[in-house]
Amino acid sequence: MKWETLDSEQQFLNLLETESVFAVFKHSTRCAVSSMAKNRLEREWDLDLPIYYLDLVRYRSVSNLIAERSHVIHESPQLIVYKNGKQIYNSSHSTISVTDVKEELHEHAAKK
Repeated sequence: MKWETLDSEQQFLNLLETESVFAVFKHSTRCAVSSMAKNRLEREWDLDLPIYYLDLVRYRSVSNLIAERSHVIHESPQLIVYKNGKQIYNSSHSTISVTDVKEELHEHAAKK
């Protein structure tokens, strides 16, 4: 798994405009549950799409922008997947599932 770092509001806005499909993992470096979710993602992630790591402690304003733009209430840990600038999947804590992400991507591909 190759994490990309998400560390600015402008970077997130650029991703919405330029990336067709990508994921953002909101991680609190002060939370054991968030660390467990991150470790599970790292073990299970086998998707061919960029995944961005957002350190909530350092970049809370980016998280706030994501919540505002995506209409998804902030939680931590949280995984949000975007397709064509719109969120198509979001989950938090122990309900984050790579299998569910795959199913959602499959459903959206079938809707074309």
